[in-house]
Amino acid sequence: MKRLRFILQKEFRQMFRDRTILAMMFMLPLIQLGILPLAMNLDVKNINLTIVDKDHSTYTQKLISKIGASGYFKIVATAPAYQQALITLENGKADVILEIPASFERNLIREGRQPLNITVDAINGTKSGIGSAYLLAVIHDFNQEIRVMSNGQPATAPATIDMASSAWFNPYEKFTWYIVPGILVLLLTLVGGFLSALNIVREKEIGTIEQINVTPIKKWQFILGKMIPFWVVGMIVLTIGLLVARLFYGIIPLGNLFVLYLLAAVYLVALLGFGLLISTISNSQLQAMFIAFFFIMIFVLMSGLFTSVDSMPVWARSIAASLPITHFMKAVRMIILKGSGFKDVLPVFMIELLFAIGLNALAIWNYRKTQ
Repeated sequence: MKRLRFILQKEFRQMFRDRTILAMMFMLPLIQLGILPLAMNLDVKNINLTIVDKDHSTYTQKLISKIGASGYFKIVATAPAYQQALITLENGKADVILEIPASFERNLIREGRQPLNITVDAINGTKSGIGSAYLLAVIHDFNQEIRVMSNGQPATAPATIDMASSAWFNPYEKFTWYIVPGILVLLLTLVGGFLSALNIVREKEIGTIEQINVTPIKKWQFILGKMIPFWVVGMIVLTIGLLVARLFYGIIPLGNLFVLYLLAAVYLVALLGFGLLISTISNSQLQAMFIAFFFIMIFVLMSGLFTSVDSMPVWARSIAASLPITHFMKAVRMIILKGSGFKDVLPVFMIELLFAIGLNALAIWNYRKTQ
């Protein structure tokens, strides 16, 4: 333990002399959690809309007013014909065209139905899909609200089914509530993967690894001494991240914080083992950085941070299941948003423990102390 204490003293001194690491330790969670959830918001607003109104009736004015008041659309143009409206779509001025045919009001009163034409710019698939869905929802509401009067009496309307829905675990369906726990995982992954990957290889570049190799310190003590300081940094980053989530977005973990920290502690050990493994096989910091970047990019894209793992192809789901970040991402969202306890995340805990043991064993085995 005395040898381990000496190497820990050396590592902590080196770390606190490095202003970049200190800055990253405090600025990384503030910037990533303070800016990214707002910039990555998938709520689509200010959808540019061109309207072709061929009816000019009272009903069309009510419908247009309702669309404008929804807060999602900005009516950028009105056109007398569809071909003229299409020009606004082609030059990028409009995202959606709503064509209201002539005799809209008359057909609605007499026949109780009137089809409308919606044209969307599908280059941005997300915006077009959400925009058309918003417009259909507004038209549906308008359709429900109108009461077609015939001779002073309500017209006979087909029976309708009223539905009520509720959103559990994210009652206001805020995208920030979904993405903030994911970015917390991303922060720990960056700290565990990148910083540790550059550590041992830096000793090789500056030549101090040879001095360490002639000391009686054992391989596991050396790896443990390299790991513990970054593990402490990771836990500090997690704490700052949780505070930022609380202060900026009002997100309070519903689950037990001890369970969250316990799971994060094991996940960090696994990631640090992975970073140290990269560091032992690399000959320069540049090489280590590129290898770490390659794998962490795959980890993040397949973790479920941006897209649902369940919607991936079978082969992609298999790869995702073999990554520690995928399981940790799911467990963190369960603890923070759902209030899951240790029993619920026990399978994830065991998986992360296996990753931690396996990756660190590989890092210790691959470290050539006699080189």
